[in-house]
Amino acid sequence: MNPYTIFNQTKRQRVSDGMTRSLLENCETVSHILILVWPQLGDFDSLEYAWWLRREADKLAAQKLAIRAVGIGNLAAGKKFCAYTGFPPQNLFVEPHAELHRQLNLYPGLKFSLPGLSQSQKAWLNLLLMCAGIGSPGTLAEVLRGYTGDRQAPQLIGDDEMIENTPLPTFKGSFFRLAGGNGFQRPFELATLRLGNMVEVLKNWHTYVPLSAYLTQRGGTFLFDTTGQLLYQHLDPGILGFAANMSQPLSFLSLIEKDVSTPTHNY
Repeated sequence: MNPYTIFNQTKRQRVSDGMTRSLLENCETVSHILILVWPQLGDFDSLEYAWWLRREADKLAAQKLAIRAVGIGNLAAGKKFCAYTGFPPQNLFVEPHAELHRQLNLYPGLKFSLPGLSQSQKAWLNLLLMCAGIGSPGTLAEVLRGYTGDRQAPQLIGDDEMIENTPLPTFKGSFFRLAGGNGFQRPFELATLRLGNMVEVLKNWHTYVPLSAYLTQRGGTFLFDTTGQLLYQHLDPGILGFAANMSQPLSFLSLIEKDVSTPTHNY
């Protein structure tokens, strides 16, 4: 089934008001629709994806682009997520049991099992294995990129920005200039952002992750025009794999600037 048909038929609880509404409500006048199906709202990928959207918010606002996201969790998780990331609660819907993910055939994650383990214990075991790169291609390389830096990626933290809410002492973003300069992703810069996300989730674990059974479930990105034609999709292959180009995760949106009439791009 065309993903657009699935989304068009899907209703979920909206975070802004708690009402169950259609995902595509109020998308009639836009030129393109971006639908993000996220893992757990407390997942590295969900938080980092939302960070990039906030970073590019001014640019995205200039485009007639409707953005809708669906994340695994409940209403409390959604509210906490939006308060932390700045993602608009009117554009976020919550999915308690990953039903939409299954409809779209998104990668459920590693399913290794040992006798006697509960569903939650199995999920934790598989999550740890995936963090080690087992059943999660690209994860270790992406973790390493967070520490070594990336000259193909933009600078992530401004020189005057204060780095707080991590186990590290508070420091200014200008510190990263000592690690190699500016104008690109410096060593430890991305790792520091991820550390802040991890601290936020661990402090509020039961809010972000009300049900641990879906810890390994991955997500996907879908871009449509207003006729429902799928212009781009990315199906996450593993942890920290939410984009085809992790150096520039939103680079696929350049498709909007073109008169797209080419076949769907799958990555």
